[in-house]
Amino acid sequence: MKSITVLLAEDHMIVREGFRKMLEFESDMSVVGEAADGRQAVAQAIKLRPEVVLMDIAMPLLNGLEAMRQVLKAVPATKVVILSAHSDDAYVQNAIDSGASGFLLKQTSAHDVCRAIREISKGKTFFSPTIAKRLQHQTTAAGPGSLTPKAVHLTSREMEVLQLIAEGKANKQTASELGIGIKTVEKHREHLMEKLNLHDTASLTRYAISAGIIENSVQLTIV
Repeated sequence: MKSITVLLAEDHMIVREGFRKMLEFESDMSVVGEAADGRQAVAQAIKLRPEVVLMDIAMPLLNGLEAMRQVLKAVPATKVVILSAHSDDAYVQNAIDSGASGFLLKQTSAHDVCRAIREISKGKTFFSPTIAKRLQHQTTAAGPGSLTPKAVHLTSREMEVLQLIAEGKANKQTASELGIGIKTVEKHREHLMEKLNLHDTASLTRYAISAGIIENSVQLTIV
């Protein structure tokens, strides 16, 4: 029997190890690699070309949503399942808009995680039961369409800049991290504020949290 190849992208080692041990019990699945941050996840996906990536939504260096976009662009045959401790509509909607084949809560049972991998490897979608029910209810109530109106479209670079701003990085740090000039960072910041109609760093950070780009534990000083 051919194994479904899986890449685990999760920054918490203990969680990653838990998923690996769980999947090792499945005769039709094989964990081919692990990644501790979003950039590593993209590099590993391009190198290993797994059938399915289990991708944490909030990861250092590059958040799971943007990492997923880059993976899907570079390796279109790979399917991505987003993992999150949160089930807010914005988190789910952003994942769907970014191309996720599924969305699993970290509280999801082992049975459902394995079922999700099998379904998604066949080209289907899979959501944690509570999310699936809400999606069905929202679709029925609002007619064909998404949970909520589509989010404002941000480019890959704008997403990277937004994450670093929300993580408290200054323009100089952001420029160094991304290998671009400070003036370019300032331009991206201006574009972000224009697109999102936000006018300060605190508002950008709150937006990043509400959209699932970072977890609200990252910025403790924003009120």
